[in-house]
Amino acid sequence: MNAPGQQDSLARLLGYLESDPGNAALLRDCAAAAMAAGDAAVADDCYARLEQIAGLTESDASAAGLAAMQSGQQARAIGLFETLADAHPGDPAIRFNLAWSLALDRQYDRAETLLDDATIAALPQAAMLDLQLLHERGDFDGAAEKLRPYLAAHGDYAPLQAAVSVLAMDLDEEALARQTAIAGGDHPDALTTLGTLTLGDGNAAKAHALLERAMAQNAASPRTWIGLGLANLNLGATADALQQIDHGAALFEDHLGSWIAAGWAHLIAGDRDVAAARFQKAMALDDNFAECHGSQATIEALAGDFAAARRSIAVAFRLDRQCFSAAFAQILVASAEGDASKADHILERAMDQPLGDQGQTLRVLLGRIAR
Repeated sequence: MNAPGQQDSLARLLGYLESDPGNAALLRDCAAAAMAAGDAAVADDCYARLEQIAGLTESDASAAGLAAMQSGQQARAIGLFETLADAHPGDPAIRFNLAWSLALDRQYDRAETLLDDATIAALPQAAMLDLQLLHERGDFDGAAEKLRPYLAAHGDYAPLQAAVSVLAMDLDEEALARQTAIAGGDHPDALTTLGTLTLGDGNAAKAHALLERAMAQNAASPRTWIGLGLANLNLGATADALQQIDHGAALFEDHLGSWIAAGWAHLIAGDRDVAAARFQKAMALDDNFAECHGSQATIEALAGDFAAARRSIAVAFRLDRQCFSAAFAQILVASAEGDASKADHILERAMDQPLGDQGQTLRVLLGRIAR
């Protein structure tokens, strides 16, 4: 049944329910129809009413847990799945659903304990969640150790491929990220990864199209917002780009690269003060990130404080000899020869003129900082 048909079916059943609100069978039918129509909140309400009227069978409780989880009622979902897990401790589907609801509630440690070897072997979505939890907690070594065995066991599961593509970006394994993003098909995470890589390849128009497709499926992804903003920045849609990158950074909260990217986007747009504020936000989160100091050095060079810029460049290179922003700030300092107006001119030209051995512009290279 198509989406309009599912909505019509739900509306018809809800009309019947108005006339017979205590009908348990009708409440079950309405809840199932609501889930099919993508209205988890209505389904959650129907299951809550069913529980009050007639109680929930185990089948009801499992469906009600999914409805609660999808409607954002994580405490209710956790309670339902905990009861089921107590009754069936070895059931992999129940263990996964409880782990999923706990993860959505940011109880990552509790969720991780439920994803035992048997559950992961039985369910590809459990393998995917395990990698996502390790990624979320910053255990990159643990995730890297597991990702290839998981792909070998569940390689035909596109959402797992998509999750690996995101992880591979943070592991700086670009070839793996590209391979798994392609294998992930139309999954929004896969499209976001492929869009980000395409932007790094210098094809902003194609990247924009991929990221728009990802956004249509998941408008809550900070990576997609930032990628789309960077694509728009390359395409000259600066106002949209700034809004999108700032929104993505806010969604990420503590992702350093996103705040650095936001700062550079504002710097490209000519707002040095806002750029400096974004760089300071990143510095406050982690002053051991080289790009924070390199970006700060750029601000200092543009302000004519070349001594401070040199100090910041030195710190950035001690942290990372490959720091892009420090290398760029070094060019500014060396080329401006103490003249801040020359630094401004160099920055303006660098936006669209090729830099480095691969001939990429600063706008394109910015996409690599944001990963």
